[in-house]
Amino acid sequence: MARGLILTSQAKSTSTTFLSSFSTCSAPLVSRRRGFRASSPFARFFCKCARQELRPVPVTTAFEETFSKRMALAGLKPHHRIALGVSGGPDSMALCVLAADWKISGLDPAGKESGFIDGLLAIIVDHGLRAESREEANMVRERVAEMGIRCEIACCEWKDGRPEQGNLQEAAREMRYEMFHKVCIEQQFGILLLAHHADDQAELLVIRLSRNSGVLGLAGMAFTSQIFAKHAYSQGVDPMSGGILLVRPFLDFSKKDMYKICQENEQKWVEDPSNRSPLFVRNRIRMSLQEFSSSVFSSELQSLISACRRTRTHVDKICSNLLQEAVTVMDQGYAVIDLKTLNPSKVEDICLAKFIAHVAQYISQRHRPIRSNTSKLLLRYMRSSPCKTSLTAAGCYLCPAPGSRGTKILVCCSVNCPLPSKVELFYSGSSAQEKCVIPYDLKEIMDNANTSSNLSSADASDVHFLNVTSGSVLDEAKRLNLISESTYRSVLMLQEEETNRFKYKSDVTPDYRPKYAIESVGTSHNQCLQPGQMGFFMNRFFISWKPCKEDVCRKFTQEETSSNGGLVVEGLDYKCTFCSLGHDMVAEIRHMMESDWLYLAELSKSQNVKSDPDNAVSSSVTEQAAEKASSCLDYARVSAGRVLQLLKPIPVAVRRSLPVLVDSQGLLLSIPSLSFKHCPCLEIEATFQPRVPLGGGHNSFI
Repeated sequence: MARGLILTSQAKSTSTTFLSSFSTCSAPLVSRRRGFRASSPFARFFCKCARQELRPVPVTTAFEETFSKRMALAGLKPHHRIALGVSGGPDSMALCVLAADWKISGLDPAGKESGFIDGLLAIIVDHGLRAESREEANMVRERVAEMGIRCEIACCEWKDGRPEQGNLQEAAREMRYEMFHKVCIEQQFGILLLAHHADDQAELLVIRLSRNSGVLGLAGMAFTSQIFAKHAYSQGVDPMSGGILLVRPFLDFSKKDMYKICQENEQKWVEDPSNRSPLFVRNRIRMSLQEFSSSVFSSELQSLISACRRTRTHVDKICSNLLQEAVTVMDQGYAVIDLKTLNPSKVEDICLAKFIAHVAQYISQRHRPIRSNTSKLLLRYMRSSPCKTSLTAAGCYLCPAPGSRGTKILVCCSVNCPLPSKVELFYSGSSAQEKCVIPYDLKEIMDNANTSSNLSSADASDVHFLNVTSGSVLDEAKRLNLISESTYRSVLMLQEEETNRFKYKSDVTPDYRPKYAIESVGTSHNQCLQPGQMGFFMNRFFISWKPCKEDVCRKFTQEETSSNGGLVVEGLDYKCTFCSLGHDMVAEIRHMMESDWLYLAELSKSQNVKSDPDNAVSSSVTEQAAEKASSCLDYARVSAGRVLQLLKPIPVAVRRSLPVLVDSQGLLLSIPSLSFKHCPCLEIEATFQPRVPLGGGHNSFI
């Protein structure tokens, strides 16, 4: 995302002192008109190309047609509410030009709100890493507003201070996507366009080759995908709202195309001086690729990327079918893999590795991909069918399902991974929930995309690299004549150079570590779950907590005829401890421990205090329940007995990942996912509702 300024040589003469720290714009198509003068105080900060200064090349119509086709391939239509990620550079300004034209062409001529194009929003992220970033963001907003696009600036807050230099670009990228997602949810935009183009894909190919990435990684950025929130937002933003659809319509466009689009439409842009710094890997590769910028080299690189993308599309389709057929997700937050249905021996390594990675990432709710060594470990485990051992990897605990004789595998979240110690707290009201509804139908968009594309079911004969190791993709591409000997040697040279740099710096651990989530209220005395507040536990369980509607307890009866011995609450009785506390009551959330199991066992054996006051109840239960009304103790006793029956078939590893609510004294209040609570008036619920769906959400590599 461009944030710095590089000016034309003409504008340079207007302020020599100000520009002493900036270089001139090197874009080959930048206007060279002499005597250019800024028409406003801000205009001098932008590169500008006037239409009349260029030779009459009919590029605009061709670009508009290509853009329109790509939007149709994504399943998008002009009536959709669409946001644009804008930095002010030539890429994002070109995106604004074509998106505005596409919107206007497809909407009613009167489709404007207060002078702005209806359903179009530009989002500028001010990272706040430089003193002048706010002024630059405001200037970009002015330029975008002139096109009739409503614009919003999202300012970043770095809770842990400025990221370290070695991790600056990665940290900025993570924060940028977080801000994009937040603004889209707040403004009710379900679709976000980004201006990544073919040159970006080529750079990413070399980067991932140097990191020993396999063919799935070499496929590069997806044409369409979904992004999901990593943490809860404040001020009425619902953290459980769906993912934002991310679309990159420029992946068939080159960097030169970006300049042409801006020139043809007389649009100014800014360029970031840091994009020329060799300190950043992408900059080094970009400058190196410019040395091989022949049409043959560029074309062959794109052919290689396209082949990798077709392979990934094929693998994703197989994995999607396997996930539907062989995986069952349980309400308690774990998954069961049926090895008989899966039949691992018939599944290729690349597909099986991706399959188990999808399951592991879903259960642990990891946002980063599983690394090579861990992926190989999981693959070997899946190959050892029938399963007879257990494994902890990628934040998950895998083991044979009880009674399955190794024909089924349980995958549950490991309590030793970072997520169980994270609880996010937030408030949500009806108005906030209504505000956060995203007005778009993903299924409709996908159906539109399938109708517009003839690539939804690729020919298997056109899929390469299925059985190729990560280190031999280039060799296979040369053997298939996807790339020539010259291109092969050039890419290999770039790969080796960057690999050596990567190895040299691999021992350096960056100090920057994002801290979005709140520490567990179960381990912190300063953070508790207040009545009316909700929590998101381990990125997996959505816990709602409301105060009692009544200030007295209710009687209950047990349905003896029901199959599960359900409890029915009716009538009114007198207050218990929990009802007396009312709105002053707080709760802490933690994962289940062995002591909770023992407490439930003791509680279930206790007798009705009214009918048998001399009954010897274990001391731990007596001390914690002595002040409660007898009706509540009876309710808790019966509820505990039911929960014990539900827990028996659940493996210990799964039990440990269940959320538990305790009071300030450590007394077990509720195991909401199993419907246990001490008082029938307590309104506590827990739903297994991960943010990122199984399979990672919708994506396409067309």
